Amino acid sequence: MKAPRRLVVGSGGLTLLVLACLIGPVLLPDAGDGDPRHAALLPPGTRVTVLELADGRTLVSPKVSRDAETISVHGKRGTTVVPLDEVASERETRLWLGSDRFGRDVLPRLLRGGRISLAIAFLGVAVALFVGVGVGLAAATGGRVADALLMRLVDALLAFPLLILLMLVAALFRPGPALLVAILGLSSWMGLARIVRGQVLSLRSRTFIQAAQVAGTRPLRIWTLHYIPNLRGPLAQDTALRMGDLVLAEATLSFLGLGIPPNLPSWGSMIADGQRVMLDGWWLSVFPGLAIAALVISLALIGDGLQQIGEGSG
Repeated sequence: MKAPRRLVVGSGGLTLLVLACLIGPVLLPDAGDGDPRHAALLPPGTRVTVLELADGRTLVSPKVSRDAETISVHGKRGTTVVPLDEVASERETRLWLGSDRFGRDVLPRLLRGGRISLAIAFLGVAVALFVGVGVGLAAATGGRVADALLMRLVDALLAFPLLILLMLVAALFRPGPALLVAILGLSSWMGLARIVRGQVLSLRSRTFIQAAQVAGTRPLRIWTLHYIPNLRGPLAQDTALRMGDLVLAEATLSFLGLGIPPNLPSWGSMIADGQRVMLDGWWLSVFPGLAIAALVISLALIGDGLQQIGEGSG
């Protein structure tokens, strides 16, 4: 069966984003963290001179002049004169996405932030899959009492607004990346549990399941050999959509200051930083926002494509 166009486009977009975040910081030159007096809020495409000083400082500026003994680094907030013998290295580069209010190159920060956002969403989905599949299988095969208790628990958790729950827990515990993964995963498994339960209940009447039960096959073996392989399609579709939801959830928490710590870049915190200087540095919020939109749209297209495949094979 030919792959749907949505699946191809979504997979291509997701692959490009992942590769850019993984290998982009290695391949692209980084202007470093320049002195804000000279490099703060430079617009996208600005060509700058990067001076590495002997004392470890980095000076970045689009305007540099020199004479026989000194180099003058000019900026909006003043000029720094540096003796030539204090300059360890000098190079030119381009700030493709501009610089932030602290003089930092936005592009490598955007790519490093993408690593963090993608890793948190991926690991959060893995936690949700582990819990959701386990609860769904236990509810469908554990008898009426287990089914009733587990599904009432799922209904109760689904009735509570997810974002409010995430904000409450994040405000109480001030999570780092590991705890944020646990919070996102443990707050998003309920829909997966319902999907698994429904699929398993429909499979229980199939001949191969009944034959395995009559043959005395252990329940755990039936799960691994029969139920889980038949759940791959629905789970793959839901996982793609759920990962997009977790990307948005992590970005929302980081935007509100309840997610990733400020010393680590993430797309949500970068949007929050850019909001403070939107009139002077529109690019600080626009580019992380576009990255989030591209990732979520790619995942949505993958989910739609997998759904088309499932409907076609059904």
